[in-house]
Amino acid sequence: MPRVCSVTGKKTMSGNKRSHSLRATRRKWNVNLQKATIMVDGKPTKVRISARALKTLKAQQAR
Repeated sequence: MPRVCSVTGKKTMSGNKRSHSLRATRRKWNVNLQKATIMVDGKPTKVRISARALKTLKAQQAR
């Protein structure tokens, strides 16, 4: 299963790890995915959602 947020579409990012001597080796930054149940079209649905998107949804729901 790919590490993709089902709400925002955020994916794994890639770049370089830099040592003290500035040698570059490839590395990945994974998305902080959480399993959550959210309402989609009035029905509770289990989704894999990023922590940032989950926090945003909870803040909008509190208003």
